Amino acid sequence: MTPVITTRDICRYFGDDEDILVKAVDHVSIDIEPGEFTAVIGPSGSGKTTLLHLIGGLDNPTSGIVELSGTNIAQMSAAELSDFRRDHIGFIFQAYNLIPVLSAEENIEYIMLLQGIDAATRKQRVHNMLAQVGLDGLGRRRPNKLSGGQQQRVAIARAMASRPDIILADEPTANLDSRTGIALLDVMRELNEEHKMTFVFSTHDEKIMSRATRLIHMHDGEIEKDERK
Repeated sequence: MTPVITTRDICRYFGDDEDILVKAVDHVSIDIEPGEFTAVIGPSGSGKTTLLHLIGGLDNPTSGIVELSGTNIAQMSAAELSDFRRDHIGFIFQAYNLIPVLSAEENIEYIMLLQGIDAATRKQRVHNMLAQVGLDGLGRRRPNKLSGGQQQRVAIARAMASRPDIILADEPTANLDSRTGIALLDVMRELNEEHKMTFVFSTHDEKIMSRATRLIHMHDGEIEKDERK
């Protein structure tokens, strides 16, 4: 099976003085296959969030190669990378990052609107995603009228509605209580199994680790262990 994510010797260093050089990601090579439910884990400062940002094109590697669906994103222009992220990657952030002036429905629809998907298809997908994440009847509420768990459900629906190849989730349960976090993880696992989308988490949450099918352990910017369950 052809990997959907490939990194080869990627490095991300900060600083230009050898004495204060921070090796956030140091020569990391991984292959992630379609449909995997992977957690990148490790203590704070281990490099897991930086690795996620490099995979998603939110940061550029100091050296090395990042390929998504067979495309080397490091060789893209800023405009090309923006379009690629729009069409191939869904992001779920710890802080939700919803657009406050848009309703839940409009937040979910937004990326599809940029993709040029027709109105009827957008409406149907929004309706289906709201139902799948348990937000039936709340689609017209703006983020400030939703709880933290409900906002994260909108973020999950938004990430998946555009049918990306990859979902990248950076500490998605960090701001949620245990019960809400478990419920949302179960939703993501069900969606992963149903749609065969690839999920990659950056986390230190045991609840995510227990549900992941693969654990990539990072320490000081390097992969310490890579295990499939």
